[in-house]
Amino acid sequence: MKTNQYQRRFYRDWVKAKDLRFTCVNFKETDLQIMTDKPLDKAFVQERISLYRWDIENYIIKDHRFLTALRPITVELNAPSIVREMSDAAELADVGPMAAVAGAIAQFIGRDLLKKGYKDVIIENGGDIFLASRKSRVARIYTGLPKIWKNLSIKIAAKSTPIGICTSSSTIGHSLSFGAADSVVILSKNASLADAVATAVTNRVQSKDDLESALKFARSIKGVKGAVIIAKNNLVSWGDFKFVK
Repeated sequence: MKTNQYQRRFYRDWVKAKDLRFTCVNFKETDLQIMTDKPLDKAFVQERISLYRWDIENYIIKDHRFLTALRPITVELNAPSIVREMSDAAELADVGPMAAVAGAIAQFIGRDLLKKGYKDVIIENGGDIFLASRKSRVARIYTGLPKIWKNLSIKIAAKSTPIGICTSSSTIGHSLSFGAADSVVILSKNASLADAVATAVTNRVQSKDDLESALKFARSIKGVKGAVIIAKNNLVSWGDFKFVK
């Protein structure tokens, strides 16, 4: 049973990148692990998180549907950029806009750091990742089924970045889900879109019989570059990446 209580992000203990500096940045409910090629300007990141959260929270005050909708909604033309990006991603994935929030925050902070001169930036926000790197990187897929999928990982080439790598699960974590997939990983140049599509794909998997149709749905969305869908001991995948262990 899922809860809304904080769950320690144990998977962060697995991360190894000797060439990068690790920093955790927390602001209210936002909890980021950030890896960069040079010391992180933590105050700058906290200021940007505060700004983006204010944009989202203030818009919710104006239109509460933005928080609760499970289907796409239309937002104002003059809405903040992060609100509009979340709405656009939700429209493509046919989910509510908050399904894109973790990916959106990771992406907007990642873009800000790249503009500030950082060359390697990896931002993890509750299993949703913004990745920009000058070398290939490996992302481990956690399914909660270690006997079946122990150390299953995907390798992302440097030329494929910046990219969003977002994960959704019906069996792990506290996020609302209507499906039965153990892990869905979506890759897109837009992390907001990857986050929204991961939720949408997860909702479409009730059993192994739904895997192929769920993968077809993911592939049909413009901007999606890859997908991995796992339900128990069944896996389907597509995209420009390699599996490694």
